[in-house]
Amino acid sequence: MDWSLTLAVLALLLWLGAAAEVMRGNRRLRQLVRLDAPAPAVWPRVSLVFAARNEAATVGAAVPTMLALDYPDLELIAVNDRSEDATGAILEKLAANEPRLRVDHVRELPPGWLGKNHALHHGAARATGAWILFTDADIHFAPDALRRAIAHAEAAQLDHLAAVPQLHNRNDALGICVGAFSLLFAMFLRPWKISDPRSAAHGGVGAFNLVRASTYRRLGGHAPIRLRPDDDIKLGKLMKSGGRSEFVLGAGAISVAWYATVGELVRGLTKNAYAGVDYRAWMIVGGVAAHVVFFFWPLAALFVASGKAWTCYAIAVVAMLAVAVDNTRFDGGRWWHGLFFPAGVAVLDYILVRSMVVTHWQRGIVWRGTHYPLRELRANRL
Repeated sequence: MDWSLTLAVLALLLWLGAAAEVMRGNRRLRQLVRLDAPAPAVWPRVSLVFAARNEAATVGAAVPTMLALDYPDLELIAVNDRSEDATGAILEKLAANEPRLRVDHVRELPPGWLGKNHALHHGAARATGAWILFTDADIHFAPDALRRAIAHAEAAQLDHLAAVPQLHNRNDALGICVGAFSLLFAMFLRPWKISDPRSAAHGGVGAFNLVRASTYRRLGGHAPIRLRPDDDIKLGKLMKSGGRSEFVLGAGAISVAWYATVGELVRGLTKNAYAGVDYRAWMIVGGVAAHVVFFFWPLAALFVASGKAWTCYAIAVVAMLAVAVDNTRFDGGRWWHGLFFPAGVAVLDYILVRSMVVTHWQRGIVWRGTHYPLRELRANRL
């Protein structure tokens, strides 16, 4: 058996299949800015809940866009989670002239909880809305974003609607990494399948997780995911287990400046990348090995292979770069960022390995100044 040709054919089939599924799947995703379901007879009350810890640099600009939402029955609950900067003072100043905004201050973190997850659970317990929108303290909203989301969720009888924000203020190096992250996210989670009740696909986004309050509370709120650094994705899994979910694109409706540099991206994802595989080292090792074989080797093989194997590798590389370029239409990046997809994957593989090594070295994760033991993190499975 010609193993070189067999591997080339496998790489070709993988990338032709991935290109077909991702390109088709991305086009099946609705766009939040274009949702146009008819208004419900009565707009249900919505509670917008976010946690803020040391967010003084961003919260002052983001919260006014939340208050500018044109939704008719809205309350905002800001949970200041043990901030050591001016976050609490900024929120209180905003709330002084805005009766819809309530600020709660968490002084201590109870055992067995991640800080953010506890803060969101705390805020949700005080929410009076029929719907709860969990978001982040640095998200900017278009005025009609919530109204469109609620009208669609009510019409489609959803229990959970997640929207991925548009990322802005990113340089080219960061854009290449974000583009690779976006494509791997699409290939791994298949967000276009989330609305299919027969599919196990699930997901959520910290920037915009809209949940039906009654379903969320029936499922235990954030308690089942109290120690999950990937709480947004796991909240999506939780909500789909008890209701209907959908994932949409949020460009034009919600936006955020995610990370400013590649270094910030590396440090930021180190805390939760290992959690994404439930702290199983074999999945990190196996995943990186698969990337070497199917993402990096086809490029290298173009310089050493020949005959039919070279042709298969060449077509596989074209398909890989084509789907990466096409995916930038949906993640907001520049089209040519997709041409450097393997470079972005190399950075993400470094993050995966770093996350695993650092987590074991620290015997847990350190998130915003608090250490969470690995033994407890592993125990919180969903």
